[in-house]
Amino acid sequence: MLDLTVWQWWLAIGFLLLIAELAAPGVFLIWFGLAALIVGTAVWLVPALPWPLQAVAFAVLSFAFALYYRHLRAKYNTEASDQPLLNKKLAQMVGQVHVLHSAIENGRGKVKIGDALWSVSGPDLSAGERVKVVAINDMVLEVEAHS
Repeated sequence: MLDLTVWQWWLAIGFLLLIAELAAPGVFLIWFGLAALIVGTAVWLVPALPWPLQAVAFAVLSFAFALYYRHLRAKYNTEASDQPLLNKKLAQMVGQVHVLHSAIENGRGKVKIGDALWSVSGPDLSAGERVKVVAINDMVLEVEAHS
């Protein structure tokens, strides 16, 4: 069995997390690895550091690093997508024109998009009329008559 001191365990965990970051997608484990390395260094410098304080320091540092990364990513993220609505299927529906499947009566009706029926709200219109999606509110498509 390995006879490592506490600070060596922290450093070993830190390096393992940094190595695991190479295999994991995104930037996630690096912050935990850096926090473990800092705690390991602190325990090496102050060997009498109690373990509850070590755990709290690790948690606080991990959280702080993750928040700092989030801040940096928001600040410097300049990647503009040529398809900003790619994974926003509901937002893609705004502006589309569809045929009413069932009449809009008392402000409610249905439209068939693909193989699914969607609830719509808008002015009273008869089935078969063309409507344009103008907004989406709680999974209900708000529509208006389209000429």
